Amino acid sequence: MPRYLVIGGVAGGATAAARLRRLDEKADIIIYERGGHVSYANCGLPYYLGDVIRDRNRLFVQTAAGFKNRFNIEARVGAEVISINRGEKSILVKDLSAGEVSAISYDKLILSPGAEPVKPPIPGIDADGIFTLRNVIDTDRIKKHLVEKKPKKALVVGGGFIGLEMAENLHGLGIGVTVVEMADQVMANLDREMASEVHHQLTSQGVELILKDGVSSFEKSGNEIVTRLSSGREISSGMVILSIGVRPDTKLAKEAGLALGPRGGIAVNEFLQTSDPDIYAVGDAIEFMHPLTKQPVITFLAGPANKQGRIAADNIVGGNTKKYCGSIATAVAKIFSLTVASTGANEKMLKVSGIPYLASITHSASHATYYPGATQMSVKILFSPSDGTLYGAQIAGYDGVDKRIDVFSSVIGRGGSVRDLIEFDHAYAPPYSSAKDPVNIAGFTAENILDGLTRTIHWHEIGGLDPTSAMLIDVRTAGEFRTGTIPGAINIPVDELRSRLGDLPRDKKIVIFCAVGLRGHVAARMMLQSGFDDVRNLAGGYKTYSLAVNNIPGTVGACC
Repeated sequence: MPRYLVIGGVAGGATAAARLRRLDEKADIIIYERGGHVSYANCGLPYYLGDVIRDRNRLFVQTAAGFKNRFNIEARVGAEVISINRGEKSILVKDLSAGEVSAISYDKLILSPGAEPVKPPIPGIDADGIFTLRNVIDTDRIKKHLVEKKPKKALVVGGGFIGLEMAENLHGLGIGVTVVEMADQVMANLDREMASEVHHQLTSQGVELILKDGVSSFEKSGNEIVTRLSSGREISSGMVILSIGVRPDTKLAKEAGLALGPRGGIAVNEFLQTSDPDIYAVGDAIEFMHPLTKQPVITFLAGPANKQGRIAADNIVGGNTKKYCGSIATAVAKIFSLTVASTGANEKMLKVSGIPYLASITHSASHATYYPGATQMSVKILFSPSDGTLYGAQIAGYDGVDKRIDVFSSVIGRGGSVRDLIEFDHAYAPPYSSAKDPVNIAGFTAENILDGLTRTIHWHEIGGLDPTSAMLIDVRTAGEFRTGTIPGAINIPVDELRSRLGDLPRDKKIVIFCAVGLRGHVAARMMLQSGFDDVRNLAGGYKTYSLAVNNIPGTVGACC
């Protein structure tokens, strides 16, 4: 009877253990979990802290007793694996309550140690009231502090997924929230102009957002924590949430002599085997090749971890027959009423990998505009300039964002192109979509760029234009023009443009823009077919430009 040991539960480890049992009823299967809970909804922790999820028990997907009763799997919580002896194929386990250490042999071993929060050596970082959020123990500590101390202000350090979800949930409790992020934007998975929509959402909800500033020290002052920033500013708050980032927990693997990858994760092959053929690894601690960039990556997401757990179990029981093809990191987050999502590669990834690309930004309605409740969503896609292969997509909006990002993910996953977006056969009824879905519109726009029907310019290129050789034309209505425009632009509404072409210089670069890009495309086509050689349409129109430019902060300060 084979013995399969799993180190670490939650997503990858718990999934692997359950799959092992379904494949092999006779095997001896044991899960070792250092914490007190073997399988819980890690992604739900901020919402429990914000009282959106009120029943703590709903966080637990499966318990140790449940694993025993349903799967005949021993799930030993409070059990820390302190070493792996690869030669003897055994592990040393410490019972954290009794202090006893025992050796357990294995036939196959699965590592699912997860990730650990980054805690840089900042003076005062271990003071009471400063928290990280990784597991249920962290959650209980934060909950206790919220109930007993009733803080009026909170500081969130880091603008990633967890940090912003905590900011929203603390704000929902009536706590004043400040978010500090060292980079010039939140949510590194997004490109700058898309992140600007998140900046606007945060500040419009009353969250103070400080960008391009870091923490130099923490100091306890009574019940308050004084945080000193690199800029010299001091912020006093009743609690601090550290969400600076996470790194793979590779201590066991490293000490056992298993190979690590260049990004610091546990190196695995396509079958999720480590450098030891009897040891597999899954979840946040592993490193694999990105399907698009072919560069090593670590993906801290529950979806890939669950899939990896299933594949590893299949390969352990049935031999190495199932390959893990990697993850394009499809992700979605709720930031107050805004939903933001991304899949595939962003601009930063493509630049680092040396992959040429084109970008397109569109703004479309979530469903038919004549049906009540339609809202606008911003869609950015990145694609190959040679054949239109889709590399990445990002969306910010209020309704239907998750539906569309999954479509983009599917096209990217099978190596599809922007032309596939045009042909995407979506379900249509006025409450749910339009005859031309936002996915189709993104495809139409990208195809126009790819086929040379239109040439675009992006928001960050506007500032570099030479007014002696370039002209900005705002083709919105006079009323729209009066509400704000790009400095130096002249207003010629698109419906008047054809009659005024003779007044415009043909020896200058013409940059056209409207609200979101559609009227700009119509105007650009009109001019290109009337003898104007260098005409550019501003991608995403004035909406994208104004959000991105107005959200560029100084060294410190609230956005917007």
